[in-house]
Amino acid sequence: MVDYLVVGLGLAGISFCETLEQKGKSFMVVSDTSQKASTVAGGLYNPVILKRFTLSWKAHEQLEILPKFYASLEKKLGVQLDHPLRVLRRFTSIEEQNQWFEASDKPGLEPLMSTSLISNTNASIEAKYSYGEVLGTGRVDTKLLQTRFKDYLLNRNLLLEESLDFKSLELREDAVIYKNIKAKYLVLAMGYGLKQDPYFNCLPLNGSKGEYLMIKAPDLNETNIIKSSVFMIPQGNHLYRVGATYKREDKTNKPTDEAREELELKLKTFLKCDYEVVDQLAGIRPTTGDRRPLVGQHPHFPSLYLLNGFGSRGVMIAPYASKALFNYIEKHEELPVEMDIKRFKKRFGKG
Repeated sequence: MVDYLVVGLGLAGISFCETLEQKGKSFMVVSDTSQKASTVAGGLYNPVILKRFTLSWKAHEQLEILPKFYASLEKKLGVQLDHPLRVLRRFTSIEEQNQWFEASDKPGLEPLMSTSLISNTNASIEAKYSYGEVLGTGRVDTKLLQTRFKDYLLNRNLLLEESLDFKSLELREDAVIYKNIKAKYLVLAMGYGLKQDPYFNCLPLNGSKGEYLMIKAPDLNETNIIKSSVFMIPQGNHLYRVGATYKREDKTNKPTDEAREELELKLKTFLKCDYEVVDQLAGIRPTTGDRRPLVGQHPHFPSLYLLNGFGSRGVMIAPYASKALFNYIEKHEELPVEMDIKRFKKRFGKG
């Protein structure tokens, strides 16, 4: 018997497993490779919504946890995952500059938005109205994190590489039985795979397809993350990740020509050097209508819990939400109401 059975090995599943290990709890993981959102994610952590110059949800609380959390994973896995990088917001007008300075005076945003204009010195980028700098930003290598954490679990016989067979699942009042595994609690962290989950699929997980381009630009030599109509994120070796698109209708992980054309069109509005598209990536983000996570206990099955709905900010939200869920289960601390699935209790009906 183990304390927890965790289903899913994206950012949500990994973060919850890491939280369990830090707290000395035993667990097993069941995961397939059907969900690609964490694998293809840009991995950016940025506390400011740069389209509207507003603070992202619980940004300060998340940034307080983030550095130590990923440093612990780096030490365990023996790789660098966290790459602190400056995020520069490219201005397209004097009006945008003024909006930036107005936002930087607002409570909560003041320590995160520099009030100094950053002049562009890169001849390969057009930015005549300069940049605004967001503080406390960077990139987590989510693909490397998934690969190394999966190996870590396999080496310890803690991972079943398969899709969860819900027909083989038995939920009891005080335990969960899955094949030859018995656990006190079951935590589903399946991302957009929630749609195939018979227990939580009543929840409003919309899903948003995101596509990225990987370009090679030897003459660019940019070390900062540039945010214009798209993000351009340095990857090293003259490689840059460009994205992302947001499409609600297409729910496949297949890259499209339409997305490539859209991203290249936006990229060319400010990139002035030659480049080559070397890869294109796609995945379905687990997004919600109210842009808040889906976390909590099933109203009819006491041993069943959900950790989902992080959208495009999984790198920041996952450690924070994992800690909150652990404290909810083990210490009976209330979840933040904005992410507690109790807000959708009417959707579950009567047990």
